[in-house]
Amino acid sequence: MALATAAPITAMTGNLPVVVGGGNGVHAPAGFVFVTVVLTVFTVGYVAMARHITTAGAFYGFVSHGLGRIAGMASGLLAVLAYVVFEASIVGIFAYFGQQTVEAQFGIELPWQVYALAMLAVTALLSYFDLEVASKLLGVFLVGEVLMLVLLAASILAHGGGPDGLHFGTLNPTGAFAGVNAGVGLFFCFWSWIGFESTAMYGEESRDPRRIIPRATLVAVLALGVLYTFVTWMVLAADTPEAAVGLATSSSPLDLFLAPARTYLGSWAVTAFQWLMVTSAFACGMAFHQCASRYLYAIGREGFLHPALGRTHPRHNSPYVASFTQTGIALAVVGGFWIAGQDPYAGLYTLMAILGTLALLVVQTLCSFAVIAYFRRNHPESRHWFRTFTAPLLGGLGMLAAIGLLVANLDTAAGAASQTLLFKLIPWIVGAVFLGGLGLALYMRARHPQRYEVMGRLVVEDAQERTEDEPVTV
Repeated sequence: MALATAAPITAMTGNLPVVVGGGNGVHAPAGFVFVTVVLTVFTVGYVAMARHITTAGAFYGFVSHGLGRIAGMASGLLAVLAYVVFEASIVGIFAYFGQQTVEAQFGIELPWQVYALAMLAVTALLSYFDLEVASKLLGVFLVGEVLMLVLLAASILAHGGGPDGLHFGTLNPTGAFAGVNAGVGLFFCFWSWIGFESTAMYGEESRDPRRIIPRATLVAVLALGVLYTFVTWMVLAADTPEAAVGLATSSSPLDLFLAPARTYLGSWAVTAFQWLMVTSAFACGMAFHQCASRYLYAIGREGFLHPALGRTHPRHNSPYVASFTQTGIALAVVGGFWIAGQDPYAGLYTLMAILGTLALLVVQTLCSFAVIAYFRRNHPESRHWFRTFTAPLLGGLGMLAAIGLLVANLDTAAGAASQTLLFKLIPWIVGAVFLGGLGLALYMRARHPQRYEVMGRLVVEDAQERTEDEPVTV
């Protein structure tokens, strides 16, 4: 589920042209190396806490236990905002890819709204059932896209790279801060991993969360890092790094992948890439839907949103009320962009991705410092100078740097959408939601102290998603 949320082929085809063309340029592989290191360090502290806390709220629960309920509620609402808009964002790029692919393959022209509504409907249907149903489907899509990326990169490597070889210099980590606009490049590198942290919210539905969740999170971060770096390195070497920059800034940036696919694999690979871009976007949107549903479920079962959100299906054990609620929210967001006449890629995908990423980076920063605070007070047997202090400290500082990069390069990252009112409101929306969470927590502490005491503190010992009548260990 976490790897599907990251959507490797969508991350590569959607983000890499920006990293190469408007960010790190020929040093794009170095950018991915740098971000792999930062996120691995962050993950060390994250999984240390996941071994002790199992909750569908993930960040919400972690921050509540580490920094207190007030900060926990603020982070919880920010996480809800992030994952709620991420699904709508991915619906936009799915509709764009679907429209382009169907027209190219069959000559059928349909409005993007048809693809968007179809994706929302299928996602709602599959999410009604047990998580295993969705994970099996996404697993098939994930294997296909990873195999295609590896096959392309491996074929380039087997040919010794392009006419000038493999260009090992593009991997030099110092190049991560070089290029036309390194800040934009590094931001889109970070965006390529969004979703890896979602492993923790599935702890309640896994067999052995204290073993499975830390392992899955570390594997997701490192596997994506190796894959992204290898693919980026080979794609730049396929012709020459300078020629790759030219393709990334052309009117057909997807040729950064499609051109070497045609050269090194054949025309069939171009068709495969086009369809896998569609299925990858669908898998990504489905995974984000699951994330958003579980945050709504976690907050709803504590009574801070409508308590019905905390219900699970009596047969499938899925958070079906929260899931249908999330579908309604995503539909409203997509409908708003439809009414406004916005483009599904330049408008819906880009703006919602920036909004969600900014919100989630703030939450990840709080989570890093929450790890330090939590282990200062709890579990002395688990304290470690690196795992529970140095790593989360460095991870938190790295996240703060990522926020700075995003804020400093918002206009460039948004492109044409930077002229819209919604773009200008993005920092204010994030700030308002954060302050709203603080205000809600303070209100609950003053007026409903008993409900305040369970805020972000529901932790499951048996690691199974419960029905609404099953007991919870607090």
